[in-house]
Amino acid sequence: MTSLSRHPVHFSFEFAAPKSDEALAKLAKTHERLQALNPHFFSVTYGAGGSTRDGTRQAVLDISAAGSNVAPHLSFGGDNATKIGALLKDYQAAGINRVVALRGDIPSGMGSVKLTYANDLVSFIREQTGDHFHIEVAAYPEIHPDSRSVEADLAFFKAKVDAGANSAITQYFYNAEAYFRFIDACDKLAISIPIVPGIMPITNYQTLVRFSDTCGADIPRWIRKHLESYQDDPESLKAFGEDVVTRLCQQLLDAGAPGLHFYTLNQSGPTLKLWRNLGL
Repeated sequence: MTSLSRHPVHFSFEFAAPKSDEALAKLAKTHERLQALNPHFFSVTYGAGGSTRDGTRQAVLDISAAGSNVAPHLSFGGDNATKIGALLKDYQAAGINRVVALRGDIPSGMGSVKLTYANDLVSFIREQTGDHFHIEVAAYPEIHPDSRSVEADLAFFKAKVDAGANSAITQYFYNAEAYFRFIDACDKLAISIPIVPGIMPITNYQTLVRFSDTCGADIPRWIRKHLESYQDDPESLKAFGEDVVTRLCQQLLDAGAPGLHFYTLNQSGPTLKLWRNLGL
């Protein structure tokens, strides 16, 4: 795992784009609590086909105005180059210098729209803005659910790096070995950018299963069985989940991971508990 421990350790937090004024106000409070931890940056998601474009943009500008570094997610999805180019100009004008470039999903009912891959978006951002933005891309230690093979998945990832990505954030996982194997495979392809593990707190069994089934993240059988047994005991479930994820984070940091990216689900509590457990 030679690409581990080459890079400074950074921590970041991800928010889902708010879909109402009430959600935006709630997000501001969550941001305020997590801002006290002085993370490297916050990121804000971008719904399928730009479905949360306005919510993403407003949350990003609000977080930036509150004094935090922030990285908006971007994808072509159902959007065209004109819309994405206008967003990039808005973000540049606001002093934002980091973005997360993703393939994005096509909203249901728009199946005829041609997918534009993340490497094309990375190239577009570089063409439009040069080196202004630090570009994050996604990585999939357990393989993207749409990939034909391990080799194809790695080739897609390398294409994003070759197009100009500066660093990557992984899909969440609960098996550290999947991450270490992915890093080894990237080393063999001379991919040396920081690849930061994505961390999903465990607070609700049904929600976790739904997310995982959608994105292809594996829940190891022993974890799934414990969570099933705690379905009627929310406090025990949360305590078990907190212990599992804390141990995973510590294992990753001890092995030299270049940081952790927490999927907060727009809540501060679970991430704060992990942070304190790790003594960060």
